[in-house]
Amino acid sequence: MTFKGINRVFFLGIGGIGMSAIARWFLHEGYPVAGYDKTPSPLTAELEKEGMTITYTDRVDAIPFEFTTNPEEVLVVWTPAIPKDSVLLNFFQAHFQLKKRSEVLGMITKDYYTIAVAGTHGKTSTSSLIAHLLKSAGKPVAAFLGGITQNYNSNLILPGKSKEAKLVVVEADEFDRSFLRLHPNEAVVTSADPDHLDIYGDEATILEGFREFIQLVDKKGKLYLQTHAWYRLGENLGTSVGVREYGLRSNGIHAENVIAKPGVFQFDYVGPRVQITGLELHIPGFHNVENALAAIAIAVDHGVTEAQIREGIKSFRGVKRRFEIHSNTQGAVYIDDYAHHPEEIKACLSSVRAMYPTQRLTVVFQPHLFTRTRDFAEGFSDSLSLADEVVLLDIYPARELPIPGVNSEMLMEGIQAQKKILIPKDQVMDYLKESSPEVLVTMGAGDIDRLVPGIADWTHSRTKPTGA
Repeated sequence: MTFKGINRVFFLGIGGIGMSAIARWFLHEGYPVAGYDKTPSPLTAELEKEGMTITYTDRVDAIPFEFTTNPEEVLVVWTPAIPKDSVLLNFFQAHFQLKKRSEVLGMITKDYYTIAVAGTHGKTSTSSLIAHLLKSAGKPVAAFLGGITQNYNSNLILPGKSKEAKLVVVEADEFDRSFLRLHPNEAVVTSADPDHLDIYGDEATILEGFREFIQLVDKKGKLYLQTHAWYRLGENLGTSVGVREYGLRSNGIHAENVIAKPGVFQFDYVGPRVQITGLELHIPGFHNVENALAAIAIAVDHGVTEAQIREGIKSFRGVKRRFEIHSNTQGAVYIDDYAHHPEEIKACLSSVRAMYPTQRLTVVFQPHLFTRTRDFAEGFSDSLSLADEVVLLDIYPARELPIPGVNSEMLMEGIQAQKKILIPKDQVMDYLKESSPEVLVTMGAGDIDRLVPGIADWTHSRTKPTGA
């Protein structure tokens, strides 16, 4: 698809995971691309290596000159994460055509057969696995993802030439109702738990948002609903699209003989058309087995063979910061995860418990957003109680201003772990060296990821691999 009259593209918030995927697409299509972000990151460094110009200064004179002239030729893509008082945002709003990331993604994918994956959690891993199964089987697929895949080291997957793509897999983000701008031929809803209440107001409204998304699915298409999500959304979805239920214990597409081992989960896939036994998934977790069920069902529908599915599942290395195992050594296991919702934490820690049932489990958690911490405080405390030891960090504010009385301390009383402590982020490394955890999990969607490389290096240095 072309953008008539557009000769260059500028991104406000280019370092965002969803924004950067679209920036990469435009660069691949031959457009000069530049952007602004608040702080440098490993992702922005990669974008600069690929040929994009990025500024970290919120001033008009920091914009490359060619992006400030001929406004009719410049597309400015922005994200609501940019503060309303941003100098650059106000400059572009006054003189240029601006479109939200979700609008542009909808424009790009409109003319492709689109498989959209929605859900308050699970959508990144599921969409990445769908894309991998299709691409590894030689299907002409492109994918816009919400994480960096380990197999492709990118959040954008393309065939040799993007114009050869016949299928597009896209992560359908519910934040800011972005998923309502898509045009799905097929859709997956991995979960529909309450979240983003700062946007939706209450649980009923976000559920209605998911129902509106389902209405967008092409009448000739398919809809895959995770069991609990279908229960939450209600039987009467008001759509003529056939619903296919999936889940670990679903009456429809489900898994049997699930075995949790350190570093791998084995399971059998049971679907209406095929059954595939002895699959090996090297991104552990019961929730990832469930995500794989939807991906396999879609792959089967698109002509991927049993042998290709078996190899695709086995070769999938997951998404960075989604149950990412950095160390699997005797007495020094280290896993990092993006979990920032009580249900995500519960799913991750339950799986870790199954993998390492006799070892002491320590979790370092950084809450994300004041509103989310306030709205789900009890749930956070309950899910964190699955660990033996909980290390809490201060709330990462992201786009929000502090809320009086809302802090990490409010979670402490409800946490039933044997040991719990609240410390500053810069003291984490020293604390871990003193406590020497057996199984360590770091969690959060904020800047806790900056600690991961140092923790991983330290963990690797502690013991020798077990060969598990």
